[in-house]
Amino acid sequence: MTPELQAQVAVWRARALEGTLTLDELKQSTALLREGRVTAAQASDSAKRSARQKKAKATVLSAEEMEKELGI
Repeated sequence: MTPELQAQVAVWRARALEGTLTLDELKQSTALLREGRVTAAQASDSAKRSARQKKAKATVLSAEEMEKELGI
């Protein structure tokens, strides 16, 4: 969350506590905060996918190759 968005959230929170938050501001705050969560979820999914792909790229040695590597 950017510093600007954090400051805006603080303003919205204060206005909500005062009871002066408008319906439009509530809708705007909800949309912006949900957008941030969607972006974070997508980044997390991308990182998980990348990690799985790295694991999948590991080469599996045959028994003969392993024995040769071990000097057996």
